[in-house]
Amino acid sequence: MQRPDSGFSLPELLVTVSVLGLLASLAIDGGQRSLARMRVETTSRRLGWGLEQARRQAQSLGQPCALELGPSGWRQPSGGSLPGCGVADVELEPNVAIGSNLPGALRFSSNGLVLDGGTVVISAAGTELRRCLVMSLPLGVVRLGRYEGGQGDSPSSSACRAEEAL
Repeated sequence: MQRPDSGFSLPELLVTVSVLGLLASLAIDGGQRSLARMRVETTSRRLGWGLEQARRQAQSLGQPCALELGPSGWRQPSGGSLPGCGVADVELEPNVAIGSNLPGALRFSSNGLVLDGGTVVISAAGTELRRCLVMSLPLGVVRLGRYEGGQGDSPSSSACRAEEAL
């Protein structure tokens, strides 16, 4: 007497479920890595955009102004004699770490020149990508690149490597 085929055997089902679970975990991990990378990219572009807005504001008003980098992005300076550059607070992506060697307030002259410069390093958990934003004196040329310095080191403009795609 033969048994009719009624479906899959238990070992076949277990193998199928295991393979599907493995594929799902790979997809989720890749998605998390991609999301972290996008957060770093978005934050670096928002910081660069904030600097350009501040420069334009100083030029259009014809008076010096200042901008401060806080843990969540650009904001009006908390102290000092210069007025803020009128840039709305630039909110950054969540779960992004920012390190910089900028002074307390980044000052712009009335013709848009930068009186202070420095380097900002942007990173996020889940990706090895670290972006850097370098503000050079006196013209305020902003360079965006990939940061290759040590994880705990003070940000350095020499560790910021330009990329052709940026």
